[in-house]
Amino acid sequence: MNNRISKTKDYFKSLGSRLNSYIYGDDEHSTSIFHSARLKLTGFYFIIILVFSIVLTSGVRYLAQHDFDHAGAQQNGAIRRLVYGLYSLPPQSDDNFTQFQTNQSAAIHRDLTEDVILINIIVAVLGGALSYWFAGRTLRPIEEAHQAQARFASDASHELRTPLANLKAENEVFLRQNKFSEKDARELIESNLEEVQRLSSLSTNLLALTQYENASLALSSFDVKDLVNEAVKQTDKIAAGKKMTIKQQLDPGNITGNFDSLVQLLAIVIDNAVKYSPESKSIYIDGQRSNNQYHLSIRDEGMGIKAEDMPYIFDRLYRGDKSRTGKTGGYGLGLALGQEIAKANDAKISVRNYPTGGAQFVVSLTSSKNRTT
Repeated sequence: MNNRISKTKDYFKSLGSRLNSYIYGDDEHSTSIFHSARLKLTGFYFIIILVFSIVLTSGVRYLAQHDFDHAGAQQNGAIRRLVYGLYSLPPQSDDNFTQFQTNQSAAIHRDLTEDVILINIIVAVLGGALSYWFAGRTLRPIEEAHQAQARFASDASHELRTPLANLKAENEVFLRQNKFSEKDARELIESNLEEVQRLSSLSTNLLALTQYENASLALSSFDVKDLVNEAVKQTDKIAAGKKMTIKQQLDPGNITGNFDSLVQLLAIVIDNAVKYSPESKSIYIDGQRSNNQYHLSIRDEGMGIKAEDMPYIFDRLYRGDKSRTGKTGGYGLGLALGQEIAKANDAKISVRNYPTGGAQFVVSLTSSKNRTT
């Protein structure tokens, strides 16, 4: 029976992966869409730059030509008066000077036109390159957000599909049996409840992520020891299950934030430390006040975080070490949720590998005494 269940699970996982690829498409399709949008936006920027350049240079050309013609007319009049004053002769309209002035004016007009054309050609070349660069810069945040959303939707759908496929497979295999005992039925129900709990946990965390992204939390001042004690109280059963102890060493002080959400944040980090630590080890919670901040450190004695996983540790649904996550369960949402909670509380959370071993998470909170309202 177990063998048949295992084969059925593998089948549904493979089917889910193919459906996921069909529904959400691939990176090449997304890249093609944004490349097309970039070209359209480039054309829009290019037209604006080119129209502006043509209007500007044509205006400058008109003013320059007008000033030159006006100066030429004044010069022509001055020459006529000078000739008349010297020779007491009326100036001739077709004299050599007038012809020379006319030819010079035509050459200046031609040069101005050529300069305007040359300037606009240069603007077109440089403007095209600048438009393409600026269009890419404009679309980059949108493209990155789209890719992140697509990956999140894809991963979330896969994570939702897996427990559903497990439920379906186990029940179908069970119903194909001609006979089954009360023990078999009880085992099936227990297994189904485990999958339901996983689905419930996933949906709850997904909803919490959405809420904290747009949350405006009510902040208040409270003792940091009360915060840590409440978080430890919520996780002490998990730690006791692995025969672990949680040790505290906190500087006295008050912090500003939303108490319940920060308790949830610390509980997430402590729970993560317990999951990835061997049995009978300790979790160390240290608190230090520095200027206008209070730094809470949660450190474990586990194997630490691999260097290649460190940049993505707060990404949604990211689970770097498959061998570890397979044993500990979870969906890779806890730390992502923790980061959103920190942002909603004007706090920061960071991680590093402790020199003597294990991972160390540091939550930097606002100290109450230096906070201005």
